[in-house]
Amino acid sequence: MIQVIAKKWLLICLVILGGILFASNVNSQEINANTKFQSAAAPTLSFLYCYSCGYKNAFDEYSSIILEKYPDIHITGANYDPPGLNMYISKILVVAKYLLMALIGSSFDLFGFLGMATPTFWTWATDNKLFAVMMTFFFSNMLEAQLISSGAFEIALNDIPIWSKIATGRIPAPQELFQIIESHLQFTDNLLEKNPDFVK
Repeated sequence: MIQVIAKKWLLICLVILGGILFASNVNSQEINANTKFQSAAAPTLSFLYCYSCGYKNAFDEYSSIILEKYPDIHITGANYDPPGLNMYISKILVVAKYLLMALIGSSFDLFGFLGMATPTFWTWATDNKLFAVMMTFFFSNMLEAQLISSGAFEIALNDIPIWSKIATGRIPAPQELFQIIESHLQFTDNLLEKNPDFVK
């Protein structure tokens, strides 16, 4: 009996682990904001932002403004992974959320499958599928957002940090960022041609 329960728990753990690995691969894909061909000599401006804070829109706006002024610059952006266990816990929550929603939606008797008595809350959840699934989805999303919220909007030029919202507490103004980019590039071989039609 114990061996059967252990095998079932092992199966559930393997499903969760597989989901975490899949989520890691999806989240690690870098977003390239410049779709045209980039030369090897072009400087690279990298953004790491807090996706759950809504900074993806700020990244898109800054990318558009910077590419308008510096058409040859290479811009990349990705989610800023918070330090510690928060990122791993949030990935476990993502997999557990969808697994739980699938179990509720299918009226699967999880506790009976594990050889345990079915508790009242599980019976209620399977009887009220829509409400239980929605509650699971929104509550889990709220927890995930709290775990991965970093407030980050970090900018690096050729892998050298040039701005940190975590350190300064604010996002730079566009003109401020232009000045920082130009001051860093004047000491390198990566000289950018400005768009002559750019309006300040």
